[in-house]
Amino acid sequence: MNATIQINRRGTLTLPKSLRHTLGVDRGGMIVAETSEQGILLRPSVTFPIEIYTDERIAEFDAADKELGHRLRQKRK
Repeated sequence: MNATIQINRRGTLTLPKSLRHTLGVDRGGMIVAETSEQGILLRPSVTFPIEIYTDERIAEFDAADKELGHRLRQKRK
Protein backbone atom coordinates (compact mmCIF):
# COMPACT_ATOMS: atom_id res chain seq x y z
CA MET A 1 0.00 0.00 0.00
CA ASN A 2 1.29 3.44 -0.91
CA ALA A 3 0.24 6.77 0.56
CA THR A 4 1.46 10.30 0.05
CA ILE A 5 1.56 12.10 3.38
CA GLN A 6 2.20 15.79 3.98
CA ILE A 7 4.35 16.88 6.92
CA ASN A 8 2.95 19.99 8.63
CA ARG A 9 4.83 23.00 10.07
CA ARG A 10 5.34 21.22 13.40
CA GLY A 11 6.96 18.27 11.64
CA THR A 12 4.09 15.91 12.34
CA LEU A 13 2.22 13.76 9.90
CA THR A 14 -1.07 11.92 9.92
CA LEU A 15 -1.27 8.35 8.70
CA PRO A 16 -4.38 7.75 6.60
CA LYS A 17 -7.00 5.50 8.19
CA SER A 18 -6.43 2.75 5.62
CA LEU A 19 -2.71 2.68 6.40
CA ARG A 20 -3.34 2.66 10.18
CA HIS A 21 -5.76 -0.22 9.65
CA THR A 22 -3.19 -2.13 7.59
CA LEU A 23 -0.54 -1.59 10.30
CA GLY A 24 -3.01 -2.50 13.06
CA VAL A 25 -2.39 0.82 14.82
CA ASP A 26 -5.26 2.46 16.68
CA ARG A 27 -5.49 5.97 18.12
CA GLY A 28 -2.74 6.38 20.69
CA GLY A 29 -0.86 3.39 19.28
CA MET A 30 2.87 3.36 18.85
CA ILE A 31 4.93 2.84 15.72
CA VAL A 32 8.66 2.60 15.14
CA ALA A 33 10.12 4.73 12.35
CA GLU A 34 13.54 3.75 11.07
CA THR A 35 15.62 4.42 8.03
CA SER A 36 16.25 1.69 5.51
CA GLU A 37 17.87 1.46 2.10
CA GLN A 38 14.46 2.12 0.56
CA GLY A 39 13.66 5.16 2.77
CA ILE A 40 11.61 5.28 5.97
CA LEU A 41 10.20 2.06 7.40
CA LEU A 42 7.16 2.28 9.70
CA ARG A 43 6.17 -0.72 11.76
CA PRO A 44 3.88 -1.30 14.73
CA SER A 45 5.45 -1.20 18.17
CA VAL A 46 4.47 -2.63 21.52
CA THR A 47 5.51 -0.96 24.74
CA PHE A 48 5.47 -2.38 28.23
CA PRO A 49 5.62 -0.37 31.44
CA ILE A 50 8.63 -1.17 33.59
CA GLU A 51 8.68 -0.66 37.32
CA ILE A 52 11.98 -0.27 39.14
CA TYR A 53 11.79 -1.11 42.83
CA THR A 54 13.95 0.18 45.63
CA ASP A 55 15.59 -2.25 48.04
CA GLU A 56 13.05 -1.19 50.66
CA ARG A 57 10.12 -2.04 48.37
CA ILE A 58 11.65 -5.43 47.55
CA ALA A 59 11.96 -6.07 51.29
CA GLU A 60 8.24 -5.27 51.62
CA PHE A 61 7.42 -7.83 48.91
CA ASP A 62 9.61 -10.42 50.63
CA ALA A 63 7.91 -9.77 53.98
CA ALA A 64 4.47 -10.08 52.38
CA ASP A 65 5.47 -13.38 50.72
CA LYS A 66 6.76 -14.68 54.05
CA GLU A 67 3.54 -13.67 55.81
CA LEU A 68 1.42 -15.31 53.10
CA GLY A 69 3.46 -18.52 53.40
CA HIS A 70 2.98 -18.47 57.17
CA ARG A 71 -0.80 -18.02 56.84
CA LEU A 72 -1.07 -20.81 54.27
CA ARG A 73 0.84 -23.20 56.52
CA GLN A 74 -1.44 -22.28 59.44
CA LYS A 75 -4.52 -22.94 57.30
CA ARG A 76 -3.30 -26.47 56.43
CA LYS A 77 -3.06 -27.48 60.10
